[in-house]
Amino acid sequence: MILRPITAILARELVRTLRQRGRLLSALVRPLLWLMVIGGGVETMMPAGGSSYRSFMAPGLLAMTLLFGAMLAALSLVHDRESGVLRMLLIAPIHHAWIVLARIASATAVALMQGILLLLMLAAAGYARASWDFALLAFALIMTAWAAACLGMLVAVIVRGLENYAMIMNVVIFPVFFLSGALYPLHGLPSYLRLASSINPFSYGVDLLKHATPGTIAGASTAAGAATDFSLATDIAVLGGFIVGATLIACWRFCQDGTITGLLRPPHRARAAG
Repeated sequence: MILRPITAILARELVRTLRQRGRLLSALVRPLLWLMVIGGGVETMMPAGGSSYRSFMAPGLLAMTLLFGAMLAALSLVHDRESGVLRMLLIAPIHHAWIVLARIASATAVALMQGILLLLMLAAAGYARASWDFALLAFALIMTAWAAACLGMLVAVIVRGLENYAMIMNVVIFPVFFLSGALYPLHGLPSYLRLASSINPFSYGVDLLKHATPGTIAGASTAAGAATDFSLATDIAVLGGFIVGATLIACWRFCQDGTITGLLRPPHRARAAG
């Protein structure tokens, strides 16, 4: 009974994404532009024979795609609230927290689809190496996409309108990305920026991707700690803690909002009111 509405929401979001070909194209063009323009520009300032900055950017660009993809997928909750589609979901005989869980799952799946497409393009361009741990990379992609989806859902359950979501998303997404270590190692930052990066959960997703892609800095080894900023156990623990905490807060906020507005009541309250 519970799985049917969840799989329906998941299938709906995946079909919507596949039909929006411009959205998929932009999700791939954005990181590739960063790779060629920003990466190529920075490499001109590096000494000849030094590390390949564009190779270093590979895990960060994967993380960028997951973050943008999950945040935009979470926008569908705000859209459905404004269009009235959410009211139809609320008549399902399940607790409303399951709607949030299904939305998180769908946003994670959409982000993963975009991340896998980018990974294939990076592999075709020669930026994926045989030294990469692809089993760990798959786990890192799932955890990072999941955390990004939870972050997007936190914003979606609070924001009321599409315009507000777009504005707040930009306020949230760029500091989260720039303070994640996707574009540069965190150990060389000033102390106050390192502190901000250490409390940014997305930093640990980027770092987990770096653990899975050793040698992203030419001649460097993640085992020696040259390409990563945190331990593997720390990355997993922080991401797992954030996913659990953000999910609980998003579910509570979604259901609490219903008791205040009367629009999103939990099922037992809706039956009692009827």
